[in-house]
Amino acid sequence: MAAVAGFLVLNDGSGTGGPRALTSDEANRLAITRFRNYEAHGRAVTITVPGTAGGLTVTGSVDYRGKLGYGVVRGTGRDTSSDGLIEWTATSVSVHPMANAPAYAPAAPPRSGWYGRPLLSSGSALDSSLAIALGLGSDRPDNAELLPQNGAAWRGRDQVAGHRVDVMTGPSARDRSGTAGNVRYWVGSDGTMYRVRVSVGSQPQPVVIDFDTHRYVPVKPVPAATPNR
Repeated sequence: MAAVAGFLVLNDGSGTGGPRALTSDEANRLAITRFRNYEAHGRAVTITVPGTAGGLTVTGSVDYRGKLGYGVVRGTGRDTSSDGLIEWTATSVSVHPMANAPAYAPAAPPRSGWYGRPLLSSGSALDSSLAIALGLGSDRPDNAELLPQNGAAWRGRDQVAGHRVDVMTGPSARDRSGTAGNVRYWVGSDGTMYRVRVSVGSQPQPVVIDFDTHRYVPVKPVPAATPNR
């Protein structure tokens, strides 16, 4: 797999400081940050999804080996019509509507009441956010030498939930030169990923994915979902 291909390249996120070229240590940490998620098997995540009519927050877990996410989705600044449980893969989304969604998804998904649909590749900030979160794991490190050559850079230092981190921007995509710096990673001293920020489509605010915001719960596949018509 080409080193740069696995990195997310969308629109501009935000960060502070820099930019400057990555040091060798910084490039090595950026190269292994998605592999660290795979090594951990899964991570607890909170995904903040922007929206002009109010946002959504997904609180749950992503299994980076099983390529499966599960959690609870709740509206922010909007009605509760989108609230409930959610499970997703790279190609599909299953939802379990709930009028009073809990703060955290139950470890064992309900046996019924699921509705399924394809994951949309465009036109949905929620689906784009789910796909981004699922893509933040890789079964091998990226090529640290190629990252600076393709535009990855250091932006500054920060703290996330008590962790000292470096803010780094990813490289250009292989087929989209000039897109370096569009996604920002908050990376710890051992390469652990603590936050990712990236814009989606025409949304006014970026998607923010925070890790380790709660306890990781292993993801279990939901029962067969009824097609959403």
